[in-house]
Amino acid sequence: MISVNQPLRTQVVQWLQQQVPASRLSHILRVEEMATQLALQHGLDAARAAQAGIMHDLAKNFKPQQLIDLARSHDLFIDPVMAHNPHLLHADVSAIVAQQEFGVTDQEILGAIAHHTLGFPGMSPLSCVVFLADSLEPGRGDTDELNHLRQVSTENLSTAVWMNCDYTLRYLLENRRVIHPRVVETRNWFLRLGN
Repeated sequence: MISVNQPLRTQVVQWLQQQVPASRLSHILRVEEMATQLALQHGLDAARAAQAGIMHDLAKNFKPQQLIDLARSHDLFIDPVMAHNPHLLHADVSAIVAQQEFGVTDQEILGAIAHHTLGFPGMSPLSCVVFLADSLEPGRGDTDELNHLRQVSTENLSTAVWMNCDYTLRYLLENRRVIHPRVVETRNWFLRLGN
């Protein structure tokens, strides 16, 4: 049985309803659900996965300057890619908000929130679950490739992470978007696990 802190979850959902559009909240709830399912499939703590899932996008709709200011006030390193695209800071800043607004102290949950967008070399299985749930939740689409990635995510987290990074990199390249080096570093770290 999953032991979810229901009062905290209710508080987070109410807070999110004031911060993000309904479409974003729907995505967040789907990530929570998929992260919970993946955690159960991989023998991880489903309640912690659910908590990280429901909090992963707390700062998603923060304005660029707000993201930069919060990151700087907590001594987060802002590299040139993040300075050019502050939206990439929303994962790290969401972890800060989880601490400040909701009193989260569990470092693994905070790490899963912080790493859900770019990943991180050597990130924990819990972080892998939230990273994958964010990219693969059902609202992201119903293509053969996405469905294959969803299947792999139920079988092997490490393989799913590097394959998901490949999928993201192809999208970024095809759309001439800036690529943060941490996506490549995450991909390489998890690819080496399988070789």
